[in-house]
Amino acid sequence: MSQQRPRPPINRFETVTPRLRIWLSIVFFLVALLGVNSAYLSSVTLLEWLSRIRGAGAGRTYQNYFSLWMFMIHIGLGLALLLPFMGFSIPHLLVARTSRNRRAVRVGYGLFAVCLILLSTGILLVRVGGVELKQPAARSVVYWLHVAAPVAAVWLYCLHRLAGPRIRWKSGLSYLGFVAVTIAIGASLHAWDPRDINVPGPQEGEAYFFPALTRTASGKFIPAETLMRDDYCKKCHTDAYEGWFHSAHHFSSFNNPMYLASVRETREVSMKRDGNVKAARWCAGCHDPVPFLSGAFDNPHFDDVADLTAHAGITCTSCHAITHVNSTRGNGDYTIEDPVHYPFAFSENPWLQALSDQLIKARPALHKATFLKPHHSTSEFCSTCHKVHLPEALTGYKEFLRGQNHYDSFALSGVSGRGARSNYFGMRAIQNCAGCHMPAQPSNDFGARLLGDSGKLSIHNHLFLGANTALPFLRSDEATIAAHQNFLQDCVRVDLFGIKEGGTLSGKLHAPLRPEIPELVPGESYLLETVVRTLKIGHHFSQGTVDSNEIWVSVEVFSGNELIAQSGHVDESGSVDEHAYFIRNYVVDRDGNQISRRNPQDIYTTLYDHQIPPGAAQVIHYRLEVPAALEGPITVKIKLQYRKFDSAFMNFVVRSNREKDHRIRGMTPGQPYFNELPVTTMAEDTIIFPVSGKSQSVPEQEYPIKIDHIYQRRNDYGLALLREADGLGQSSAATAELRQAEEIFRELDEKFGYIDVRLNLARVYLTEGRLDEAAAAVQRATSVGKPLFFTEPVYAPWAVNWVSGLIHFQQNQLDEAIRCFRAVLEDQNEEMARRGFNFRRDYVVQNELGLALFERAKLERAEQRTATLNEALLHFGETLKLDTENATAHYNASLIHELLGNSSDASLHREKYRTYKVDDSARDRAVQGARLRNPVAAHASEPISIYPLHQTRPQPVADVVPDDRSVSGVTTGGTP
Repeated sequence: MSQQRPRPPINRFETVTPRLRIWLSIVFFLVALLGVNSAYLSSVTLLEWLSRIRGAGAGRTYQNYFSLWMFMIHIGLGLALLLPFMGFSIPHLLVARTSRNRRAVRVGYGLFAVCLILLSTGILLVRVGGVELKQPAARSVVYWLHVAAPVAAVWLYCLHRLAGPRIRWKSGLSYLGFVAVTIAIGASLHAWDPRDINVPGPQEGEAYFFPALTRTASGKFIPAETLMRDDYCKKCHTDAYEGWFHSAHHFSSFNNPMYLASVRETREVSMKRDGNVKAARWCAGCHDPVPFLSGAFDNPHFDDVADLTAHAGITCTSCHAITHVNSTRGNGDYTIEDPVHYPFAFSENPWLQALSDQLIKARPALHKATFLKPHHSTSEFCSTCHKVHLPEALTGYKEFLRGQNHYDSFALSGVSGRGARSNYFGMRAIQNCAGCHMPAQPSNDFGARLLGDSGKLSIHNHLFLGANTALPFLRSDEATIAAHQNFLQDCVRVDLFGIKEGGTLSGKLHAPLRPEIPELVPGESYLLETVVRTLKIGHHFSQGTVDSNEIWVSVEVFSGNELIAQSGHVDESGSVDEHAYFIRNYVVDRDGNQISRRNPQDIYTTLYDHQIPPGAAQVIHYRLEVPAALEGPITVKIKLQYRKFDSAFMNFVVRSNREKDHRIRGMTPGQPYFNELPVTTMAEDTIIFPVSGKSQSVPEQEYPIKIDHIYQRRNDYGLALLREADGLGQSSAATAELRQAEEIFRELDEKFGYIDVRLNLARVYLTEGRLDEAAAAVQRATSVGKPLFFTEPVYAPWAVNWVSGLIHFQQNQLDEAIRCFRAVLEDQNEEMARRGFNFRRDYVVQNELGLALFERAKLERAEQRTATLNEALLHFGETLKLDTENATAHYNASLIHELLGNSSDASLHREKYRTYKVDDSARDRAVQGARLRNPVAAHASEPISIYPLHQTRPQPVADVVPDDRSVSGVTTGGTP
């Protein structure tokens, strides 16, 4: 048996002097503590990493207040280690470099280098001394070097000691036991949370927040000072703060003069009616989070001028501390928490506050996880406040009335890539609201990262670009006005598409105008067919405060320099001509009075809705009486004008202004308000018509926008006619509009053969009930049709399947209808994935598939019938996951449950259906009252209305067109 060979003798000399041994002992002690501390922090990081892996998403955050203290200790120990480490290492290297144990020396050099990497990467990560490592890739490399360096250091230390004095393994094992015990103690302290101390809750519990759907995570109030830390955020997020400071979110509360006037009335009405102001909580969940969540809002004597919380608006924390989107019902349906802040974040001691700031820079993960969650990048997050319904607690009428709804309008659009039924689809879907309203802007903010393809560090613009030009105007903030106005450009197109002879809908159409322009005959009447088309808008135009948004079409007709006719002019009081065409909702109370004060408690129903869906077009018919005597050619100028609030509302706001309120720009106490809010021209078109018998030359004219005017302008006009006919039922007026749309699409089909033209033709036939012709049009689209216009050259099966499904359903070919609707929802190809299209969330198609299955089940025997009914129920359930207030889904679910013998479920859905369906009888009474009270609004509410252009100079009596409301059910209005 061979004996173990003894180690060769080493020429030893003293490399660790007594003085160095003191430094070494300090190093060992600090490393021991740092090792325990690092093991605890690593266990937290590992748990979060495993949570992400298991959850395939953001995962759970295990960091908390205690872990922040441990990290602060980690930084302190690391910085404390620098001096003793260098105090030992450098002298030790100088002494040991001549040692004959070259292996130990070489390993020692490596150990020293790794330790330097460990310490230097720690300093870089902590961002000490203005060293800001912001590039994500570089920071990631430094982080992993910092993680790997301790492992390498332990390994090299063992090699270093194996080449020298023996290692005391028992001491190492004892140390590991100490580490384990310390981690267990740390775990027991991990659950401690200082936010649980002395925070009161509302006496009503969760009921306090009703009728808003808002909740706090603890069920308690959140201190106002916690929600009003905007200056704290500004220290690291200057660019985001500056954008927010000028935004409508900042001025959402009592610091907004328009909202102030409206909410004061709501509180006063509630106090008089109910003896409290609780009904106004419906407003507060979104507009007034600080006084609402801190408990001040319910005080009927709340000082809405002097109280600091009244001017907070939607603060940084109000959005970023939201932990959960409870549903897409809106009405503030979110859960918010009192967020975890780093130790000493709000200390009055500048040194401690600087330490807190350094902690955030060194370990931003918890700060980011606290204030930036996955739902913040979704449209569902925005739905919490940009979708509303009016509950009975507010109106005293019924439990549900739909209000503004940006969310569903966007979700069902082609812009979002979720709506299969759009007229146009983009090259790529825009997945969320921020894609338009919070574009990337270059920034050096602490949280800046690489966004888009610019390669520059950027943040999302927190000005929340939109359309509220009134608020910055009242603050004389011209830069913000300009930013919003620039955002509004190219969102909509207005097109003087054609003219019809005789001034009637059935007159001969000359279109598209340009390059060919017909002569106008003096003394004759014409219809100017004007098309308004939404372009870069992902929701209905305009949404928001659509009852008080002032969007109208202005028309001016000139002969030479003389104005001879007009519509939509602004008078000397700043008010818009009431006979103009307005793109708005005309909302009324139960007596038919217009809602003109943003008074939600009185809203009852809508007289008309002139909003335009995304990617859709609307046609406006203007009657022009050409004067018998003219100087020369006729110039027609059409503008789409936008002003945030109309004059009626602004006069109410001025009347409501109290002595202690901030004075409104331009107001004179006791005098009517001249509405000088900015008017933005969103789109315009001009055309010069030659006049018969006049020799003046007319310049050659082309359509000003670079589009295929032969195709797209005609297609838009046809789509506008189709939309107009949809509201006319089986009337002769509907037939006339559909026949004109048919002519447009047939001509385009013959010339181009695009798939969408043939599908549009099929939709015309389907609307008319010409099912065989509709099926033939779809067949042509499927067999030889060219790609959808304005998309890349790919086939669009979802569009074909949807129209085919509608036709098959009408033909009672239910199996084919089911196959088509199912294909819309379930089929996915590489092209759709690349463009971000997924139509499973199109709940209108879900309902259509459910209806087809329901009808199919009625033809089947018992066992198969039950299976098909359950499948139909599944699709109505999918709709209700996406839209819990969908009356169609609730109605059909109640019928199916009744057939399946589920009486309790049937009863539940019947009750939901009664809640969410439109109250037609009540609506009819209010609408009739509105029509009697306002003939101009009654004229605008007709399915087809002709808008006469007002004559601006006297005309012969024979040239005046009489009021004619008897032509095929079409109202023409009268000359005012």
